[in-house]
Amino acid sequence: MSPRFYFLALILLLAGCDSGLIPGLGTDPRAVQKEADSKAIGGACRYGLRSIEDCYTLNPKATKSHVFIGWKEMDQYMRENKIEGAASTVSTQEDVTAAAPAAEKASASKAEGKSKAKPDGKPAAAAEPPAH
Repeated sequence: MSPRFYFLALILLLAGCDSGLIPGLGTDPRAVQKEADSKAIGGACRYGLRSIEDCYTLNPKATKSHVFIGWKEMDQYMRENKIEGAASTVSTQEDVTAAAPAAEKASASKAEGKSKAKPDGKPAAAAEPPAH
């Protein structure tokens, strides 16, 4: 038999197979995961009442086309089922990073105030009346 016949038989055999089951011939699992993540990000942005532009800005590593697909699918689902979105509590990444150092400073100053003792031997926290 000629090598052409074996090559043709191999091609026909592989044409009938599910290429996802053969290692190296299917799609890259990382690409599939990134696509799914991007769609989930788009859906979450729509449910969080974010505009698609804000979603793109907040998630620069996500694939924009898949973010849009996820946003659009969630929009359609929410309209069909009359679901109201939940307002997002965090507006931007910058606000979160700016608020984190301020919260750390506040907790550090509270810890300092509690650790310092007044000259009469009582802790500083015990001397102050409780705030209501």
